[in-house]
Amino acid sequence: MSITVLGIESSCDDTSAAVITDGVIRSNIIANQDVHRKYGGVVPELASRAHQQNIVPVVELAIREAGISKKEVSAISFTRGPGLMGSLLVGTSFAKGFALARNIPLIEVNHLKAHILVHFIREKDVEPQFPVFPFICLLVSGGHTQLVLVKDHLDMEVLGQTIDDAAGEAFDKCAKIMGIPYPGGPLIDRYSKDGDPLAFRFPEPSVAGFDFSFSGLKTSFLYFLREKRKEDSGFIENNLNDLCASLQKTIVGILVDNLIRVSKQTGITEVALAGGVAANSALRLAVKDLEDRRGWRVFLPKPAYTTDNAAMIAITGYYKYLKSEFSSQDIVPEARFSFNT
Repeated sequence: MSITVLGIESSCDDTSAAVITDGVIRSNIIANQDVHRKYGGVVPELASRAHQQNIVPVVELAIREAGISKKEVSAISFTRGPGLMGSLLVGTSFAKGFALARNIPLIEVNHLKAHILVHFIREKDVEPQFPVFPFICLLVSGGHTQLVLVKDHLDMEVLGQTIDDAAGEAFDKCAKIMGIPYPGGPLIDRYSKDGDPLAFRFPEPSVAGFDFSFSGLKTSFLYFLREKRKEDSGFIENNLNDLCASLQKTIVGILVDNLIRVSKQTGITEVALAGGVAANSALRLAVKDLEDRRGWRVFLPKPAYTTDNAAMIAITGYYKYLKSEFSSQDIVPEARFSFNT
C-alpha cells in the first residue's frame, strides 16, 4: 500500500505545501512574502498573518497538482521548529486540524534535519543518487551553520556549529552595510561574478574544534568600509563587485576549511550541502572542486530544495512514518527547537 505524505512548512516567511508518495515528489508549492523587502528583514507579525492567508490555497494547489484527493493522504507532517513562533503556530494548527479531520497520523519535523533529507527525495523516472551512510553534511542557512554527521535518515549528530552569527546572516548583514537590499546573500553572489575575489582580504577567525564564527568578520568588514569611506565617500559604489567577491571568498573559505578538517578527522568522504546558502555558486563550486582533488563523493541539492520548502518536510515525514514516529494532538511548536530533539 502506498504511503502519501502531505508536508507543511511555515517556519519563517515562506508558506509551502508538498506531496510525496513512497519517497517520490509529486508537488511542491511555495508562496513567498515580498512584503518584508521594504523592511530589510522578516517582520514576524506580518509573516504570521501572510501564512494565515496563504496556507489553505497553497495546500489545495499542492494536492491538486499532485493529482490526488485528500482521502489519499496517509499522514501530514509539519515543521515544529525552529523558527518564528507566530509562523510555526499557523502551520502546526493547520496540520493538527487536517490530521484530526481526516483521522490520519500527525508527524512533527525538525526543520534543520529536514534540510538534510532533501538528498533523499526521489523524482519520477529518474535514477536516484543518494549519499551513503555515514556522510557529512554542511548545513548552511540564514539562521544556522552546522557540520552534521548523518548516520541514518533519522540519526544525526552535530560535530560543529556557529558560536554567533550564521553564514547566511553574515552575508545579509554585510550586504546591508553596503546598502544592498534584503535578502542580500543572493545579490552578493550575483555581484561577485563580476568582481575580483583577491581585491581585498578580510580576517578569518580561529575557533576551536569544528565550530564557526562570523560575528568578527562582520565587524571587521564594517570598520574596513568605515575607514575607506573616510578617504573616498564613493568607495562602496566604486568597488561593489570586488567587495562582494572578496567577502564571499572569505566566507566560503571558512566553511570549506572546516569541512575539509572534519572529513580528514572522521575519514568520511561522502559529503553533502544543505540549506539556503547551499545555493551560493561559489560554495557549490568550491565543494564540487574537492570531489576531484580529494576523492570525495559530493551531493549538491537542487536550488529549489535549498530554500525553505515543504518537500523536505514531506520526505522527513515519510521516513518517520516508516518507523511509526507519530505525534499527539497536544503537540506545540518550539521556536528554539533543538537539533537533537
